[in-house]
Amino acid sequence: MLVLNFILAALLFTGTTTTKPQECDAKPYKDKALRSIPDGYTFLKSYTVDGVDGTKKEVKFSYIFTKNNNYTLNLENGIASSKGMYVVILDSNGKPQTSSFATSTNKYYSQLSYKCSATGMYHITFKFTDKPYCAGAVLSFKR
Repeated sequence: MLVLNFILAALLFTGTTTTKPQECDAKPYKDKALRSIPDGYTFLKSYTVDGVDGTKKEVKFSYIFTKNNNYTLNLENGIASSKGMYVVILDSNGKPQTSSFATSTNKYYSQLSYKCSATGMYHITFKFTDKPYCAGAVLSFKR
């Protein structure tokens, strides 16, 4: 009977262990993006962009932009030009304003600049297309 209980317990626990997604350590990426802020721009916010080991293909944040200010987002994921991830800025209606990925050339850019045409809530959507599914970004502005 004891052996039967042991076998049943072993069967119940076999296959029930889950592997935890690799944790995203974005600090080095955010630090590198911070050092890339253009001269004359002021730091606003840093972002940890965690794709949870590929299970999240998009990570969304919101920020209020002010009309006529110039905004810059610096991206860093440890790969040249931040290949494998990009950012899209959408207005409050969800209409895309700009992107750090050029579909015509299939090219990624690690910096995105945007001159705001209307004050309001904007949505910053980071999108992953490949590994490492972990990145850092820094938002800055200039009047």
